[in-house]
Amino acid sequence: MPLVAVVMGSKSDAESLKPALEALASLDIDYEVNVISAHRTPEKARQFGLAARQRGIEVIIAAAGGAAHLPGVLASWTILPVIGVPLASSELKGVDALYSIVQMPGGIPVACMAVGTAGAKNAAYLAAEILGLKYDKIRQAYEKYRSDLQGESK
Repeated sequence: MPLVAVVMGSKSDAESLKPALEALASLDIDYEVNVISAHRTPEKARQFGLAARQRGIEVIIAAAGGAAHLPGVLASWTILPVIGVPLASSELKGVDALYSIVQMPGGIPVACMAVGTAGAKNAAYLAAEILGLKYDKIRQAYEKYRSDLQGESK
């Protein structure tokens, strides 16, 4: 059963999220991928947010560009942790998406990563840190990953 839902606003965002999917797979974290637009399919976004927890999802990674409302919209419909990944899909190179995600109103938090693929990768690692609080196997896999990073820097 997937613990992480990776949600993108458009199929064209898939390439930007590839590092997140690779990181989740490398840590043996089950995930699902969904395409849900906050603007084109708002009812689908609402239904997804309302049902995610009951389906066993524990963390949502939501990526969007431009106005980037998807992470905030999903956060408004669930109490699960939502990690936002701003994507560089407009002339503003992701700054607009970054500002949209970090400017959530008090009481509806969304964690915000860096713009683009580095942010996508870090979203997966933040999900691992969150899940590692409950799942020893994930914590151990993430600890090994971090230990291996230290070996690379020598």
